[in-house]
Amino acid sequence: MASLRETLSKTRNQIFGRVQNMLGQADITPETWEELEVLLLQADVGGATTEKLLNALKKRVEDEGIIKAERLKDTLKQELVKLLTLDAKPWDYTSRRLLEVILVIGVNGSGKTTSIAKLAYLYNQRGRKVVLAAADTFRAAAIDQLQIWGERSGVPVIAGAPNSDPGAVVFDSVQASFARKADLLLVDTAGRLHTKHNLMQELKKLHGILQKSVHDAPHETLLVIDSSNGQNAISQAKGFAATAGVTGAILTKLDGTPKGGVAFAISSELKIPIRFITTGEKLGDIEPFDAKAFVDELFT
Repeated sequence: MASLRETLSKTRNQIFGRVQNMLGQADITPETWEELEVLLLQADVGGATTEKLLNALKKRVEDEGIIKAERLKDTLKQELVKLLTLDAKPWDYTSRRLLEVILVIGVNGSGKTTSIAKLAYLYNQRGRKVVLAAADTFRAAAIDQLQIWGERSGVPVIAGAPNSDPGAVVFDSVQASFARKADLLLVDTAGRLHTKHNLMQELKKLHGILQKSVHDAPHETLLVIDSSNGQNAISQAKGFAATAGVTGAILTKLDGTPKGGVAFAISSELKIPIRFITTGEKLGDIEPFDAKAFVDELFT
């Protein structure tokens, strides 16, 4: 299983290591703020979030009489954790329902299907009885991929034929979950249809079927975001967040990019809590998101 330290190595080595070196023993100067701004933007923290962060830091420097850049580093870490810590309730792996339903959405290529498989494995390891719904019927490869991952993780996959009705697959998956006495249903969805309007209509249709089949379902809607897309990922996420009732994010591909700063933009701009991050290619390479651990590793 890949570690969080390994996962964040590119973002740390290329960006935040330079932040740490820059915030040495010298006094804080105008150049300090300029350099810090450039580095945060290079990490894809984003313009709006960088401005918000710098304003918060400057206020604390003034209020607390901070002079040395070294002390500014600790203040920066505190403010970064604050950006990532939203008011969302902690993630609960137990279920107080007969059947809990998690809808997973995101654009094709973001790592959506493999993230679902990893979630299934994680929950399975924690004693939950999981069923997977292959409702991305518009891509035969997505169905095949989920079936392979399901077999590897010991989780049943309910699927239809390619181009079949996703709503029918979801309905069948709910019935199969009840029949198997499963307590968690993870639903893979299409990442792209002919138009954005069609995609959102399809998601609304799935919502409707789930609401009629299971009380209060879907209980969570997780958006998978490819961190290597940086600010482009934010633009994509805004479209989903506005119409799909997103309750949390799964951040993928952090191990292959220096753009890990996008996590701060997701929390700050979209107000979506990051729930999980994937840390590699294996089934077990997923872990619950911990804001403090994330920031600590960026500065290790």
